[in-house]
Amino acid sequence: MIIITENLIKTYNTDKAKTYALRGISLEIPRGSFSCIIGPSGHGKSTLMHLIGGLDRPTEGHVFIDGADIAGLSNSELAKLRASKIGFVFQFFNLLPNLTAEENVETAMMFLKTDEKAQKEKAKGLLSLVGLSEKLRARPSELSGGQQQRVAIARALANDPEILLMDEPTGNLDSESETEVLNAIFKLHKEGKTVVIVTHNNEIAKMAEVVFEIKDGKLDGQWKN
Repeated sequence: MIIITENLIKTYNTDKAKTYALRGISLEIPRGSFSCIIGPSGHGKSTLMHLIGGLDRPTEGHVFIDGADIAGLSNSELAKLRASKIGFVFQFFNLLPNLTAEENVETAMMFLKTDEKAQKEKAKGLLSLVGLSEKLRARPSELSGGQQQRVAIARALANDPEILLMDEPTGNLDSESETEVLNAIFKLHKEGKTVVIVTHNNEIAKMAEVVFEIKDGKLDGQWKN
């Protein structure tokens, strides 16, 4: 198992009350699998993904990535883990508008201080991998939604992570663009990446190998397709 969570609890405190986002979630995700986390909006799916990816810390419980308990890591250690082992793709593409597609991919390699020439070569290769070799110099405003999301996927792959965490990666796309992006995701999965997609789209969930259903902050069901 490349991802294990144990009794994950996440609460937010306000002046009036304590709000539970997650209520004790334990799950296991196999290495190299294509998994989906589904459920209604506002029930904890994205919170769970943020905890798995080290973008937030649990109130209680543990997250193990490749056997390491990340809950106890320092902020700098978490940053290194994210940069080397986990790639993120979000619903809103989060591309830098003044940079080209190639430059957007290169930004992900700067944290690890990759040589500039190597950055450019790798960015070109990754954009070719997601079918955008003709769009290296294009800025986000010159790309369709599907193309922008494929740039975001290429950027997520920049440091060759073992795990790809995707939060509603097709949520802002039309049907044609959704197909483009899903094809890119399946290609990566077949090459051995562990892919975890947070989605409310049941059609995408039907394509996954393992599905976890979150409801009211709890694991409400789990099955294999």
